[in-house]
Amino acid sequence: MFHREAGIFKTTYAADMALFPLPIAKWAVAALALLFVVIVPLVMEEYYLAILNLIFIAVVGALGLNILVGYTGQISIGHGAFMSVGAYTAANLAVRLGLPFWITLPAGGLMAALIGVLVGMPSLRIKGLYLAIATLAGQLIIEWTINHVPAISGGAQASIQVPRPDLFGLILDTQGRLYFFLLFFAALAIVATLNLVRSRIGRAFIAVRDQDIAAEIIGINIYRYKLLSFAISSFYAGVCGVLYTYYFGIANYEQFQLIVSIDYLAMIIIGGLGSVLGSIFGAIFVTLLPIVLRLLLENVGSLIFSESELANVISGTRLAVFGALIIFFLIVEPEGLNRLWRNIRNYFRVWPFSY
Repeated sequence: MFHREAGIFKTTYAADMALFPLPIAKWAVAALALLFVVIVPLVMEEYYLAILNLIFIAVVGALGLNILVGYTGQISIGHGAFMSVGAYTAANLAVRLGLPFWITLPAGGLMAALIGVLVGMPSLRIKGLYLAIATLAGQLIIEWTINHVPAISGGAQASIQVPRPDLFGLILDTQGRLYFFLLFFAALAIVATLNLVRSRIGRAFIAVRDQDIAAEIIGINIYRYKLLSFAISSFYAGVCGVLYTYYFGIANYEQFQLIVSIDYLAMIIIGGLGSVLGSIFGAIFVTLLPIVLRLLLENVGSLIFSESELANVISGTRLAVFGALIIFFLIVEPEGLNRLWRNIRNYFRVWPFSY
């Protein structure tokens, strides 16, 4: 019966707003910390650490987009563009000025936040589908700018080689070393988002999402909070882009095209809008799905298709499965994987009783 809430009473507002309101939550976090910090790096091979590293990066980006779309209700399909802003900002600072990652990383996030505010200004006048089209225009404009301004992109290939991050003389050039580097920023993003959404700013975001007219009537400056949500979301996206750049060792616009924005939108829809845990579930699901599909199709599809056809089949199948999953979750379970997890958790809270 250790998982029951019975006997745990909150007598102060601070206790009610605690990050971990129940003892089992603290134990679960401690167990996960032990698992990911101590056990996983010791037992997992480089290949699986590389997959986890990609998940950690995706978690940062998914959390940022969920702040904007899930918590504030501002639809955006230009997340990849803000990631590219952060990536190229960090790449130029690292290569041309030789600055370390602890300067280039926040600088990339801040530059992306600035561009995000500019792109988000139409949200003061429009919403819904029109806002989505405005963010799509921002995606295309930023892509064109990066490709046609050599001072930003570094030349015709729009690629900038970036040295690996250096931490106190230790070059983070292996999957094991990058694992701890990326795990730190993923954990930092999760804690920051949890604190943000339970703060006054987070409650204002939710009020704007649920009913912006009522929020304005009770004194919430909806224009200010809409722009603030764009800035925070873009900051997360910029940091995510910087992490991608350091992970791959290169900044290239092809890593941040429109399909990347769709991937991140799929993450928060499948994982669950307006949920930190849903962002994590979605990042895990969407990162692992192409890997699982590729393994299945390589084993089964090789019996039907030639090698040249198989690559196109894998790419097309991935897009089709993504689209089908988005439609499925929107119709069957709009709250995504997070809702399924809550149903399982609520069942075991009262088990073996039915009430």
